[in-house]
Amino acid sequence: MNAPVGVFDSGVGGLSVLREIRQLLPAESLLYVADSGYVPYGDKPPEQIRERSRAIARFLIERGAKALVLACNTATAAAINDLRGEFDLPIIGMEPAVKPAALATRNGVVGVLATTGTLQSAKFAALLDRFARSVKVITQPCPGLVECVERGELSGPAVEALLQRYTAPLLAAGCDTLILGCTHYPFLRPALQRLLPPQVQIVDTGAAVARQLQVKLTENQLLSRQPPAATAFWSSGDPQQMYAVLPVLLGENAQVENLGI
Repeated sequence: MNAPVGVFDSGVGGLSVLREIRQLLPAESLLYVADSGYVPYGDKPPEQIRERSRAIARFLIERGAKALVLACNTATAAAINDLRGEFDLPIIGMEPAVKPAALATRNGVVGVLATTGTLQSAKFAALLDRFARSVKVITQPCPGLVECVERGELSGPAVEALLQRYTAPLLAAGCDTLILGCTHYPFLRPALQRLLPPQVQIVDTGAAVARQLQVKLTENQLLSRQPPAATAFWSSGDPQQMYAVLPVLLGENAQVENLGI
């Protein structure tokens, strides 16, 4: 089935997931919405995140989306159950990589970089209860990192100062595995790798989400059999700002439309 897959995030961070989807499923056409007029979601009330998620889901479904990917940990925690109850199509969400990190750690100490909204969610608490009972998990909210990625600012003194501040307590506690619990943060992986000791493993869930999308499309006989259309992009913020950062984050230029909702 050659209908597109809809992907959305609070901003441009979900492009890290879109990148993984393209790599695994190159035949799929994609629609991407950055809700940058409301970024970051991490400090927003859950009901507001649910309202935005419903509105964007409807927008993408109206444009023919055959499946949705919530490329945002905070939106997944707040809204995915509501969306699955309302819309009859495959809906894939994000969750911090607690299980793979718990399996990967050698010394039993795992650090998590995430937004406040993700860390305070019941979904995250359930993940810890299910997969992290045998390890020590140290969480660190990271105000300011999402905004850096939204600007396309992936390195430099300001970014490095934030990363230093947020990773220092995790390293002091001895963490040898670091979870990137926000889809914006994989774009900061090169800066993190320069900062962290080489023995610290970095894990995120973008590739796992792409694999889950592949499973759901296959189960529902929705895999595309034709070459993909060009990816369509919308932003609820300034489309020109997203247009300017696409070459930095994805290595390409593309038209960005005003979302209008």
